[in-house]
Amino acid sequence: MGILEGKSILVTGVTHKTSIAYQVAKIAQEQGATVVVSNFGRAMSLTKRVSQSLDPAPAVIELNVTDDEHLANLAYTLRENGIEKIDGIVHSIAYANPETALGGGFLTTPWPDVANALQVSAYSLASLTMACKPLFSDDVSVVGLTFDARISWPTYDWMGVAKAALESTSRYLARYLGSEGVRCNIVAAGPLDTIAKKAIPGSNTFNDTWSDRSPLGWDTTDAVPTAKGVVALLSDWFPKTTGEMIHVDGGVHSTGG
Repeated sequence: MGILEGKSILVTGVTHKTSIAYQVAKIAQEQGATVVVSNFGRAMSLTKRVSQSLDPAPAVIELNVTDDEHLANLAYTLRENGIEKIDGIVHSIAYANPETALGGGFLTTPWPDVANALQVSAYSLASLTMACKPLFSDDVSVVGLTFDARISWPTYDWMGVAKAALESTSRYLARYLGSEGVRCNIVAAGPLDTIAKKAIPGSNTFNDTWSDRSPLGWDTTDAVPTAKGVVALLSDWFPKTTGEMIHVDGGVHSTGG
C-alpha cells in the first residue's frame, strides 16, 4: 500500500517530463493516488501528450487560474472527471514576463506586468485552494513550489517578489484553514532544468552556485527528489505540519558563501 492510497490529488502545471509537476503526478500515482492534471491554452496539447506516458493516463482538465469562470466551475469540472473529493492540491504555477519582469530590469518593470506575476504566481494559490474547497475531504494537503524567496537572486527580479508572496500566502492559508483540517506548505527546490527555468535570463548561474555550495550535491536534471518532498507532504506522514517551507535543495539554503 502506498502513502497516498485512496487519495485524490489535483496536480497543476504538468507540461514536460522534466517538470516537477510531472514527476509529482508520476510518484503520486505509484503511491496509490488518483491524479488529475491541469493546464490551459496552448499548453493543453503538451499536457495531454505527456500525460499519456503516466500509468494510468490521468484526466486532463483546462484550468486558467486567472479566469474567474474556470475557478467557479472547477468543482463541477472535477466531478465530471470522476473526482468526488479532493485530498491534495499541488500548485506548480508561475509566470512573469521575461522581457520586463525578469533579467535585471527590476527598477523599470511596469505595474501591469508586476500585477500579472503576482496574480498568476501567488494569488492563485489562494484562489485555486478556495475553488477546490467544496470538494475537500476531512484531511487536505496543499503544496506549493518556490525558489527560496527569502533572499534576492540575480535576474529573478519580480518573480522573486511573487514567490515571496506565494510563501506568505501559504502561511496565511495555513492560519485560516487549519481549523478545517487543511495543511498548507511550500517546497523550496534547487534549480532544475525545466522550461520555466530556461525562460529566466541568466538562470544558468544558479547551476554554478549549487555546484559550488551544495553539501549533498545537486543534479539540475533530476526533479525526483523535489517531487518526493511534495508527495511526502501530500501524505499523512506530516499530520501536524503546516505553514512550513521545506527545502529540497541539496542543503544550499544552510550554507554561507
